[in-house]
Amino acid sequence: MRQPRTADRADLKVPAAMKSEQPSILILGTRGIPAAHGGFETFAEKLALFLVARGWKVGVYCQDEVERVDQRVRTETWNGIDLIHIQVASKGPRATLEFDWQCVLDAARRPGVCLVLGYNGAVFLTWLRLMRRKIITNMDGIEWRRPKWGRAARTWFWLNEWIGAWASHRLVADHPVIADHLATRRPRSAISTIAYGADPVTSAPEAPVRALGLEPGKYLISIARIEPDNNILPIVEAFCSQKRDMKLVVLGTLSDQIPYHVAVRKAANASVVLPGAIYDQAAVKALRYHARAYMHGHTVGGTNPSLVEALAAGNMVIAHDNPYNRWVAGAAAIHFTDTQSCAERIRQAMTDDALVKACGEAARTRARESFRWEDVLLAYENEAYRLLGVSAARPAAIDRPSPGAV
Repeated sequence: MRQPRTADRADLKVPAAMKSEQPSILILGTRGIPAAHGGFETFAEKLALFLVARGWKVGVYCQDEVERVDQRVRTETWNGIDLIHIQVASKGPRATLEFDWQCVLDAARRPGVCLVLGYNGAVFLTWLRLMRRKIITNMDGIEWRRPKWGRAARTWFWLNEWIGAWASHRLVADHPVIADHLATRRPRSAISTIAYGADPVTSAPEAPVRALGLEPGKYLISIARIEPDNNILPIVEAFCSQKRDMKLVVLGTLSDQIPYHVAVRKAANASVVLPGAIYDQAAVKALRYHARAYMHGHTVGGTNPSLVEALAAGNMVIAHDNPYNRWVAGAAAIHFTDTQSCAERIRQAMTDDALVKACGEAARTRARESFRWEDVLLAYENEAYRLLGVSAARPAAIDRPSPGAV
């Protein structure tokens, strides 16, 4: 059943005092825009451009890693958006924390709603609350459950999840299961469920595909961080156990210094293509569009951007069987639980043309009905207006997942 669309701006009751004021929002928690890294950066760019076009003053914090800080904060304008560059001279996790803290210090001096993407540095949000700033936090996934982290890191993430939940005025969950989890921290009245969006991909050039020695429709693809909780090694092992005339493409950074990455390389045979990470979004779209099926092994998290983008490209999905993936992919996916069942699902994808077609059609339908950027961005705008004293006439459509979808 098609869900009603998100409330339009015409449905918002704007106080008379605000009609002459320009609403303002600051976006924290990403490395910055224009997007060149991941899902949060892509979302931040989409939202910033959307809000500027609708009359908002928008600032997006951008991380500049330097050898020596000579200008901590500088601002430039890009497509009507204030890009607030913060210089940090640290490296690794320390650089991220330094960046988050400096962003908070600067945001506390500026007007507007603060939209924070992720909670890994949520301890700093207490300063924003003390400075009486309004805060919306997208709580992302349940980071402390990821097996790659040691006890100290898990404890840090767990504590920051609690702090983020209580320091923020509003919480955004990108998946109903994440919303259920957050409801153990805050009342449901403080939580909105807003998923991720994707643009439909209805055509793409073949050149990026052929440049990797691939043939359109003759390969499967995985686009993910090469980590145990994304099941990359079982996917590679399952594929290599098949008799096949297709290839498997695994996009993601590989390092010879990481044992799991070494294991993936060792498990791969000549039919597995390991091109590393590709940041050219046009090339990634083409590789996704021309794939016979998309492999999605994620086990921890909510609505994964790469999975949503696969649906928008009309990909059949072979996904790890868990509530996150079942809700997102719906009828577009067939599921696996281990290497053996993954091998069987790969065999189905390579041999059953009717199944591939049916799943591809279901993918486009699911993307069109539940993951339209217009609905997602309007829902975030409604949340920002709510903190400015404006309430939507009805909740965003994406707050009401289809019955039985999980």
